[in-house]
Amino acid sequence: MTFAPNSLHARDIAYTVHPYTDLRLHETKGPLVISRGEGVRVFDDDGKDYIEGVAGLWCTSLGFSEPRLAEAAKRQMERMPYTHIFGHRSNEPAIELAERLVRMAPPPIAKAFFVNSGSEAIDTALKLIWYYNNARGRPEKKRIIARRRAYHGITIAAGHLTGLPYARTGFDLPMAERFFHVTTPSHYRDGLEGESEEAFADRLALEIETLIRALGPETVAAFVAEPVQGAGGVVVPPTTYFEKVQRVLKKYDVLMVADEVICGFGRTGNWWGSETYGIQPDLVTCAKQLSSAYLPIGALLMSEDFYGVLADQSAKYGTLGMGYTYAGHPVAAAVAVETLRIYEEDDILGHVRGVVPHFQARLKKLAGEGLVGEARGVGLIGAVEIVKDKKTKAQYAPSSKAAAVVGAHGQKNGLIIRPLPGDSVGVCPPLIVSESEVDELFDRFEAALKGAAEALKGAA
Repeated sequence: MTFAPNSLHARDIAYTVHPYTDLRLHETKGPLVISRGEGVRVFDDDGKDYIEGVAGLWCTSLGFSEPRLAEAAKRQMERMPYTHIFGHRSNEPAIELAERLVRMAPPPIAKAFFVNSGSEAIDTALKLIWYYNNARGRPEKKRIIARRRAYHGITIAAGHLTGLPYARTGFDLPMAERFFHVTTPSHYRDGLEGESEEAFADRLALEIETLIRALGPETVAAFVAEPVQGAGGVVVPPTTYFEKVQRVLKKYDVLMVADEVICGFGRTGNWWGSETYGIQPDLVTCAKQLSSAYLPIGALLMSEDFYGVLADQSAKYGTLGMGYTYAGHPVAAAVAVETLRIYEEDDILGHVRGVVPHFQARLKKLAGEGLVGEARGVGLIGAVEIVKDKKTKAQYAPSSKAAAVVGAHGQKNGLIIRPLPGDSVGVCPPLIVSESEVDELFDRFEAALKGAAEALKGAA
């Protein structure tokens, strides 16, 4: 919560709790205060412009000044600012949004359940998976497998799935015996010497099968995975990885949950990361680009088979005891509907596919910079992994905060990029980015890497 005396300059405010930072930092150095946006750019309270190279938090797909979304919110606010979707009630924007989502979703998705965020979508998925297995007379089938370096949210349940230490340390997580993690599908960092991508994918699929067998297939309910691991370092899976993993899941009757919160709605060059990697999910979580982040909204999408079990069990109990006050909020839903209309009418997917080759070429070129061990990506998302020694892949000591140094030099050069775990630095611009803006973005990125290389000379 912020308590800001009006007389203070925004950077002097020291009363805001900032997530994902050292809370002592703001006591000596104020935050970057963003005051307005225009296209792919944002401006701070001194008027300096930045290319928003991470689309906010991987989410502002249509940029920071789309008038149609503001108009959609205004229209719906004036007509019906709030109604809920409990007890067989609904509203027109929520109905239209559900229909549009189901039409565009990867098969075999058939139903939509609205939530307010990606974390809520994951929590809802877990709770309904446990309900589903109770309904099927399998009360022991409750364990969930995720991957190290995965990011699935920060609430208590989602935080158990998130395979990043910062999301757990000091929070008494993990607490339960229901959550397990397997190897990150990073061939660069986790592949064995001389191991091909194909062999690496074989080994990771075997690891999952071995874990399922060790735990007991009758106890393992679901495998949850981002098509591309976003906040864990933009980890792009090796060729055939999901094909091999899904074969294992089907063998042991384990649900496939695709976390599309970052990858959904065109980010990977298809509407869904599931399409890009041949995933046929039983459940899909989505949020972020669903409304271009203009208002909070998310959804859990599910197959007809999964839904049918829930429906039968709710008939038995007389109700399905799940829902949220703001789920399917008419204003948020109206903005999401308008977002999907813009995607279709402005052929955003076609635009993305047109820009991707240049984006990926400029990204891969960063591999030539002295600090960069690997430059990786797909569609309009990518990352560079910072190393101290390219040959050995040795990294800087954590105390050097190498990725954060690159991020700071990006900010100095008018570019917002995101330091990530594993000393990676992520880039993920709004989907509307033009080819010339891609060039400007990577020119600034190169300058940031050069400045950081100078700053890190002699660092441990």
